[in-house]
Amino acid sequence: MAFWKSQSSKPAKSDQNASAEPTKGATAEANGLAAAATHTPLPISELRRAVDSAALGFKTTSELEPARGLIGQDRALKAIQFGANMASHDFNIFVLGPAASGKTTAVHQHLERKLKDLPTPPDWVYVNNFETPNRPRALKLPPGRARGLVKGMIGAIDELRNTLPAMFEGEDYQARRRAIDEEFRSGQEQAFESLNTKANSQNITILRTPTGFAMAPMHEGKIVKPEVFNTLPEAMRKQIEQRIEALQKELAEIIERMPKSDKQRRSKLSELNEEIASIAVHEAVDDLASAFSDQPDVLTYLDAVGRDLIRNVGLFLAPSGEENEIVKQPADTARDARFRRYMVNPMVSHNGDEPPIAPLVEELNPTYGNLIGRVEHIAQMGALVTDFLLIKPGALHKANGGYLMIDARKLLMSPFAWEALKRSIKAQEIRIEQPSEMAGLMATQSLDPEPIPFETKVVLLGDRELYYLLAAADPDFSRFFKVQADFDDSINRSTENDQAYARLIASIVMEHKLKPLDAPAVARVIEEGARLASDREKLSIEIGRIADLVREADYWAAQAGRSTTTRADVAQAIDEQIQRSDRLRDRSQETIERQIVLVDTTGAKVGQINGLAVLQLGDFSFGRPSRITARVRMGSGRVTDIEREANLGGALHTKGVMILWGFLAGRYALDVPLALAATLVFEQSYGGVDGDSASSTELYALLSALSEVPIKQSFAVTGSVNQWGEVQAIGGVNEKIEGFFDVCKARGLNGEQGVLIPRANVQHLMLREDVVEAVKAGKFAIHAVDTIDQGIEILTGIKAGTREDDGQFEDGSINRRVEEKLRSFAERGRAFARRSESGDGDSAAGSENGKTSS
Repeated sequence: MAFWKSQSSKPAKSDQNASAEPTKGATAEANGLAAAATHTPLPISELRRAVDSAALGFKTTSELEPARGLIGQDRALKAIQFGANMASHDFNIFVLGPAASGKTTAVHQHLERKLKDLPTPPDWVYVNNFETPNRPRALKLPPGRARGLVKGMIGAIDELRNTLPAMFEGEDYQARRRAIDEEFRSGQEQAFESLNTKANSQNITILRTPTGFAMAPMHEGKIVKPEVFNTLPEAMRKQIEQRIEALQKELAEIIERMPKSDKQRRSKLSELNEEIASIAVHEAVDDLASAFSDQPDVLTYLDAVGRDLIRNVGLFLAPSGEENEIVKQPADTARDARFRRYMVNPMVSHNGDEPPIAPLVEELNPTYGNLIGRVEHIAQMGALVTDFLLIKPGALHKANGGYLMIDARKLLMSPFAWEALKRSIKAQEIRIEQPSEMAGLMATQSLDPEPIPFETKVVLLGDRELYYLLAAADPDFSRFFKVQADFDDSINRSTENDQAYARLIASIVMEHKLKPLDAPAVARVIEEGARLASDREKLSIEIGRIADLVREADYWAAQAGRSTTTRADVAQAIDEQIQRSDRLRDRSQETIERQIVLVDTTGAKVGQINGLAVLQLGDFSFGRPSRITARVRMGSGRVTDIEREANLGGALHTKGVMILWGFLAGRYALDVPLALAATLVFEQSYGGVDGDSASSTELYALLSALSEVPIKQSFAVTGSVNQWGEVQAIGGVNEKIEGFFDVCKARGLNGEQGVLIPRANVQHLMLREDVVEAVKAGKFAIHAVDTIDQGIEILTGIKAGTREDDGQFEDGSINRRVEEKLRSFAERGRAFARRSESGDGDSAAGSENGKTSS
């Protein structure tokens, strides 16, 4: 796939009026219109801006003071400082710039310096809500106090596990309990004894049976058997039965009073237990309450803890030996399921022994749970259960009161995370919810923790494309991220910046513990920085790529056994980087060398020219020449872009072709129709083509086809064109030149080959050293042009021509030939139209005559 990228740049005026040698075909001698003077190629000094290592003022980087922070990023750093100082919750920061610009490190270092100016944020803990267990309470504590509360609660429970069993087994408690039991037991026994005495006085005995109580008549101290009782007179039997029935009623009343008495007994025992337990609980909790006497919320919580401990004192009175063994192990208290409700879950806690400082958190995996926090579950008896101790903090909790750095792309790729972050910023609170609840789906019953206030400055990091996409697609984005910190890709070349760049290299050496670079090696890195910037007047500050180059050069210096990294090591590192990435470039060059892809580098042909494309494969880009051809004939004035017709051409390429029609019509068809039909195509193009950087190349091919003057195939051309015929700047100029150079070099440089580029791109030239050496030896040439007329003269050796006083272009010039060809198309088109009209009229007349004769 080939891509032509253009960039705006005001073309400079040309002061080079030269003539080219006559070419085969329409020769200058035949027409007397050879260009007046040869167009001079660019001098060596314009092809690459070298760095004088002697002017750097040091021998190795070990003599330099390493640079602190980034260089040339004042705009971005001022924006970060402004955003960090703004207290408003909606002035969060979006840091945008290239991936390897060092923005993450720079932001981290800058914010670290701000931390000491911020107050230390409070601690936060979750505790049980004894009234509503599924809504845990959030307690705010001064910095460093959370751990004391956690340990204090464990200590209080440990103390109760030891003291409560001892108190309930003590003699005082046992005596008071026996007294209560004896009081209610004696009352029941007295009632039974009284009833039994009354029954005996009436010769009735009360018997206890397995099923309850029974009464039977007695005679002389013995129970009367049923068969004897049945022989008694009826009156006597009725009298005995009436006495038994009365006694049974009294017995029933006594039995009915027993549960109420037992309830009273249990109530008194409970009061006794609470009395004993309250003494132990207050002794265990009072010290903790005293330590937090300045925290009303904690005191309220401890009161609730105390009341619940007193009510549930039975938890500490384990009857089995196994439970008693657990009681003897205080270290297990935090894991004992019986006492989980009394534990404290620290969400944010600071170490009281360390100097207080606000947090700076970089969340590398901003999933919903890692960002907002989550409520975990454990499996018990085939079911998932949870409690407040399973609430886990997220990055928002950890960064609360400080700064939170997040990669924007990773955040947007995590489901629900982006919306959750915006909701937290807007509400200024951290509310832990299940993702299924956010999506409105059904969820199992879970916890609803009390939200925690959110006071964090959020810093998102991403590329420019992502920033502008969010600004356009999400209306909330601009409301919550009002500070844009835009990192530059490059800085201007100057003596001062060259020195700063050297100090930056020294800081890379120091950070990665590398061997020092000598001055020529630093000069080579600076030159590569200009090449990475695609502009010899700029230096790339993509710190990651520069650091990679320096580290690779250090490796090759070590392989060579050198203690200092030299220019040769840097050059080898660059070559090795290219060699690892250029497999496809080699295959592309091979197809041209084997003439599978047809590209001519010698001779001259009509309507055929070499265009230049740039292919981008990851971080590696290379130039690839491509044959462009044009065919013309009489037509309706349409210039057909075959790439567009085949759905291979992009919008920018289509625009470039349409500009060609405007140029042709505006220059050559002022008083006649543009009766032209032309076709343009990139030969052997099997991928998409976009960009307008081939529009001047296509125009040259059209002019050659119209004038029938051949174009030298030893040249390749790049540059866009406007409707006035001015050649405009494009991108990837270095790669394009080098791509054609490599093809020519493989076939043998003959001194006639070269490349035409827009003059506005001269400032971007940072060509490879082998290309510069070939130009210096006269084996290759780079021509810079301002207009199509200058370019066509170089490509054909024929003068472009200007309009004379009679309104005609100079006789024999390219423009004259083109205009005559277009005029001939118009005349032939007019003649064809007249013939068509005449033929239609004869046919119509014959038909009319025929009708009349009939």
